[in-house]
Amino acid sequence: MAGVTDATHVQSVPGELCYVAPGSALPVRFVTPATTVKTAVYRQYQVPIHNGRPIQDQFTLDRNGFAIIEHRSAVRDFTDPGEVDRIYAGEIADLVKSCTGADRAAPLGWVLRESRAPDELASRRGTAVRPQAVLVHDDFSVSGARETVAAAYASRFPDGPGYQRALFASLWRVFSPPPQDWPLALCDYTSVGPGDGLDCPMYFVDKVPDDLHAEMPPGIISTSGVEFRYNPAHRWWYFPGMTREEILFFKFDDTDHSVAWRTAHSAFRDQTVQATQPRRSIEFRTIAYFE
Repeated sequence: MAGVTDATHVQSVPGELCYVAPGSALPVRFVTPATTVKTAVYRQYQVPIHNGRPIQDQFTLDRNGFAIIEHRSAVRDFTDPGEVDRIYAGEIADLVKSCTGADRAAPLGWVLRESRAPDELASRRGTAVRPQAVLVHDDFSVSGARETVAAAYASRFPDGPGYQRALFASLWRVFSPPPQDWPLALCDYTSVGPGDGLDCPMYFVDKVPDDLHAEMPPGIISTSGVEFRYNPAHRWWYFPGMTREEILFFKFDDTDHSVAWRTAHSAFRDQTVQATQPRRSIEFRTIAYFE
């Protein structure tokens, strides 16, 4: 694996990122209709977050785990679910195939986020708007990603020949004007140690169990992501002043582990800018299949 992308001659801003604290219990989440309970303890760390703009063409999916790409969408209103489903899903599938060379792409769905306190967010046209994600994480663990990838292929391409490789990714776009008060920070894959990530099971339950560490009974709906321990070697990047004609393309999981195969990421508060509007973004989860 090549060395970490050189940040010697680029500027950085200070950012606070939330990691799993040393000595914490393993992260597990219980999600009910009313609340979310976590078993882990977290700690804020101030880290330099480097401006990737001067060298943005150097970042690649298979080296760093992420890339920034230009893309003009025909969508006029990203808060309109019908327009996003009708136009954007197909655009994203075509973009993923053209960027990766994949044979097929399966758009899985999308999430709107806005940088406000959760209780300030209202539902927009039937789609819940979520707050910025402020924990260093990857949305899917290896096991969670592989289950999702296999199920999506069987559902979307039942007559397909099968796949040799699957790349599970997010395509993240800002549609509020720059600058962003809460940009997205991405951790260079080449700076992350093999033991930094902790699998985080998430259980969807009607009631939080009395014993948070007891084995869950079969049949409980669940998924699994990854949360991260702090490592001073982590090299963080962001791309200030993003516009709606740009996308951050980053990996959740890649079945090919000879290349960068996942990306730790988190939003952070950029104290160096005075944004006139909260950051509004749309992220689209997509799987690229190589047959």
